[in-house]
Amino acid sequence: MSCPYARTFTTSAGIPVDDDQYSQTVGEKGPVTLTDFRLIEKIAHFDRERIPERVVHAVGSGAHGYFELTNPDFEKYTKAKLFSGVGKKTPVFARFSTVGGESGSSDTARDPRGFAVKFYTEEGNWDFVGNNTPVFFIRDPIKFPDFIHTQKRNPQTHLKDPNMFWDFLSLTPESAHQVTILFSDRGTPRGYRHMNGYYGHTLKLVNKEGKVHFVKFHFKTKQGIQNLSAEESTKLSGENPDYSQQDLFESIQKGDYPGWDLYAQIMPEHELTTYRWNPLDITKVWPHGDYPLIPVGKMVLNKNPLNYFAEVEQSAFEPSNLVPGIEPSNDKMLIGRMFSYADTHRYRLGPNYNQIPINQPRNALPYNGQVDGPMAVDGNKGNLPNYYPNSFSNVHPQRPFNKSPASIEAEHGVAHAPTTHGEVKRHVVLPSDEDFVQPGNLYRKFNDAEKQRLADNISGHLVNAEQFLQERLVNIFTKCDPDYGRRVRDGLKLKGSKI
Repeated sequence: MSCPYARTFTTSAGIPVDDDQYSQTVGEKGPVTLTDFRLIEKIAHFDRERIPERVVHAVGSGAHGYFELTNPDFEKYTKAKLFSGVGKKTPVFARFSTVGGESGSSDTARDPRGFAVKFYTEEGNWDFVGNNTPVFFIRDPIKFPDFIHTQKRNPQTHLKDPNMFWDFLSLTPESAHQVTILFSDRGTPRGYRHMNGYYGHTLKLVNKEGKVHFVKFHFKTKQGIQNLSAEESTKLSGENPDYSQQDLFESIQKGDYPGWDLYAQIMPEHELTTYRWNPLDITKVWPHGDYPLIPVGKMVLNKNPLNYFAEVEQSAFEPSNLVPGIEPSNDKMLIGRMFSYADTHRYRLGPNYNQIPINQPRNALPYNGQVDGPMAVDGNKGNLPNYYPNSFSNVHPQRPFNKSPASIEAEHGVAHAPTTHGEVKRHVVLPSDEDFVQPGNLYRKFNDAEKQRLADNISGHLVNAEQFLQERLVNIFTKCDPDYGRRVRDGLKLKGSKI
């Protein structure tokens, strides 16, 4: 292993250390002295080695690589420069993860998988912050803390609690689609290399003319989908809880570089308000028959991290990192995540988390008047003014000042901004039978063996919950498809339930 550091043992200040095995004492058997600053520095730093773990996605693995544009026509949809010029390569860093488990828990557990990619573009960082499923459990961010609490531990017993888990889901029937995916074979992928990645949310693409399209992005694994059986997942959780981390690291180490193809589903702007259901609802997919997959490019991961903590643990992804030509839609969950992710990085890593090398943009050092704070290590903007507007820095926002408002709007993609009219209040979106259509369609696509494994996986977990919760869930699954509900009910009975 190459080492760019000093070849002599030193303190953190670079002062040579004469010994790092024995404390300084008064005589051979005397007390340790407070003048042994090396000892004090070493222990004090050790006491502060741990940072707060991610409240979700704590278990993760990462790798470096590149994204290559393969579709020469995709730039007609967006002015984002990473999508201009076929063959163009953009450096990336990807992090894969489980969602609910604490650091050190199994990475083969039945759980959604995070699929996050940081694109280091010439216009700044674009963060693709998705999962290995195209939908999610909820569609309103106000429910997110409650949902995550149910995926964690009981506040009294500090144990995983099936009642908490199923109670929330039974009272949130829009979760049926994600639950169906989670308890299917795809709920336990055979490592990170053999799963797809979905942005999930709807984004807005803006081209150079200011024309708008809506988009859903999908990464499809080039290694092929492979999954663990429930029994294999449980066995690996006990024998090798780091299976997915090991599989990813070792495959890259031996030159077997994993890759994914990026696809896009494109929706014309006017169809956002005319489609048969809300296209911004993340509990639903866009059928491929209506919006076929368009090839965009490919991602290859070809370099392992040199240091896990520096590159994987300190990596910070946020849906608010959007480059020109890619904008947020009105997806409620997306807007909630745009605040939450950046905010949790400020808590976990500090307000200057974007100065950490793995998070730094590679086009230029940012200039925005945000200075000082803990760990301001990038020069702190030097002698540039820390306010705007000013007469000295000659740094201005990108919008030109010498053009008409109309031309500015057309050039910078503002003219497309939709106007929303309505009463400002908490609009109630009640669950409806519409929430059961897609999980039912998915269930009917499974073959008989897949249907039975789904029912067995659900009943094996649900049997540990109270009977009234079992009844609620069977009712939901029956609304998705009568055979679905019947199989789950039969599975519960076989496992001893009196349902």
